[in-house]
Amino acid sequence: MPNGTAGEKNARDLADNAPVWHPASNRAGALQHAPGPTVILTSAAEIMPKPIDWLWLHWLPRGKIIILAGQPGAGKTTQALSIAATVSAGGLWPDGSRCTVPGTVLLWSSEDDYHDTLVPRLMAAGADLNNIRFVDRVADETGELSFFDPARDVQLLSAKLSAIGGARLLIVDPIVSAVAGDSHKANDVRRNLQPLADLARDHGCAVLGVTHFRKDSHGTLPLDRVIGSQAFGAVARVVLVAAYDEAARRGVLARAKTNLGPGSGGFAYTLEESSVCDGRITTSVVRWREQVRGPARDILGAVEPCDENERSEREEAAAFLADLLADGPVATKVVRKEADGAGHAWRTIERAKRDLGIEAEKRGSTWYWVLPAVDSVSSVEPTEDRHDD
Repeated sequence: MPNGTAGEKNARDLADNAPVWHPASNRAGALQHAPGPTVILTSAAEIMPKPIDWLWLHWLPRGKIIILAGQPGAGKTTQALSIAATVSAGGLWPDGSRCTVPGTVLLWSSEDDYHDTLVPRLMAAGADLNNIRFVDRVADETGELSFFDPARDVQLLSAKLSAIGGARLLIVDPIVSAVAGDSHKANDVRRNLQPLADLARDHGCAVLGVTHFRKDSHGTLPLDRVIGSQAFGAVARVVLVAAYDEAARRGVLARAKTNLGPGSGGFAYTLEESSVCDGRITTSVVRWREQVRGPARDILGAVEPCDENERSEREEAAAFLADLLADGPVATKVVRKEADGAGHAWRTIERAKRDLGIEAEKRGSTWYWVLPAVDSVSSVEPTEDRHDD
């Protein structure tokens, strides 16, 4: 067909006037007209960086899930109530620092009675009971009551937090009750803990979940000892572990994991009787003792019972210490160096130290280990517990 014909001109006109398709913009208006679900992308440039907000520096972050796990009889609930008391009354943390902003604490427990256990323990720990709220029941539209279920009712609790102005701490005891499915399956655990993670984030609330160690897990990595799926430890930003030596009446609380700060160290504690209500009620309370150093596995090993092989190693460590300290006090740093060189695990050395009644004494700014038979000079400050430089 020759150029310039009427048919060709009509074709060009149609092409020039045809509508042009453009991709939908990423603006809110375009999203409102999307035909179905759509993924929203957020630019990192739009995110405002912010520091971690700590309830207790390097131990309890606000807006996160924290796990407290331990052996039976370690006083996990008593420790959790001590933490609740500190937050409610603006008390002192185990490291001596103060909770500078007291506030509301929510507590859900399926294992202990409010009247004869939880409230007396809170009183013994010095709690401001006006700042403690028990998560009790749920009322439906008709007013019918049912018990709160952390596997079902967390969104309702989140709405209640909005209504009361929030809380600084929520304790869930035990945390496995928040899992409606199989607590040994990672997908079930992650899916069921997400509402608690959302509540923590949305309200700036630290969520402390209490749980147990797996049976026959002694000596394994502390994070692997948390009962149920490893997802419990993965979802939590901080995992705390506890063990208690009934014979020595001494326990330890240690950091097994943290994504947000130092990942080791801990505190010794004792569980003691205390009387409240003018002596009419006897209850238990945790008394925090000295700070301990080292990885959680070694800290737990210093108080947990040992098997025959460990007992033999402990006897060898005791002989090593008796020989090392026979001529007088030795600096803790030197003890550790010599023990490492001799192939002794530090947790075994700690146990042997306790067996021999070795004392830690401070001279100037340096800690020394001393056999009981060795007289210390007047300038030495004694302590009955463990210290590392």
